Amino acid sequence: MQGHKRSDLEAEHHPEAIRRRLQGGNAGQSLPDAILGGIDGCVTTFAVVSGAFGAGFSATVALVLGFANLLADGFSMAISNYEAIKAQREHVDGVRRDEHHHIDVIPEGEREEIRQIFIAKGFAGETLERVVETICSDRELWVETMLREEHGLQIEGLSPLRSGLVTFAAFLVVGAVPLLPYAVPGLTVNVQFLSSLALAGLMFFLIGMGKSLVYHQPMLTSGVRTLLMGGAAAGLAFLTGHLAQALFGVGL
Repeated sequence: MQGHKRSDLEAEHHPEAIRRRLQGGNAGQSLPDAILGGIDGCVTTFAVVSGAFGAGFSATVALVLGFANLLADGFSMAISNYEAIKAQREHVDGVRRDEHHHIDVIPEGEREEIRQIFIAKGFAGETLERVVETICSDRELWVETMLREEHGLQIEGLSPLRSGLVTFAAFLVVGAVPLLPYAVPGLTVNVQFLSSLALAGLMFFLIGMGKSLVYHQPMLTSGVRTLLMGGAAAGLAFLTGHLAQALFGVGL
């Protein structure tokens, strides 16, 4: 990143450091799943709290609705993420089988595809032919290169179970935070809601800062943007609950 000192960058690009980083290239694979689950969990529960407050429901009702949505929506989201990653991995496996079949049936055509891929990267002459020969002499490397270069597929780090569990855990942990004030006895409804609002805002901001680690965005900008998006979702829920109370007399 631009803010890194030259000495830090040199240390990161030492041969040994590069080797360790490439060998552990999937270490951060779970972070996007955690961010996705955390954002959705916080939005879900605080939206419920906001809607309940806007409708004039009691703290008990808000707490019950919040935890019910937390478990149901968290499980649903985890299953959805599991199925999505599973389908993606099955697609990769299917394309891999096709490429193995193509190599068996038309090896020269597949070799030419490798050649054209590396011509487009600027290779030519003897260097190009050595690259083609090196790749095509290793069947697995040949297939994996086709998956990446021809089909643009991600072939590493696809774990449906891990993605589902990380999403569910993040959803529960972060989503429970806005509900904490409603579990504290003796607080007024207004204090509970304002405390929940502050905690949800903090979670949105921290998650946004965490997103910057994945997408290499400015931390403050990412934090504020996520805070605004989460606040907009909560505001919509609050207005919906308030309108429901005004139009239909909903409330306790």
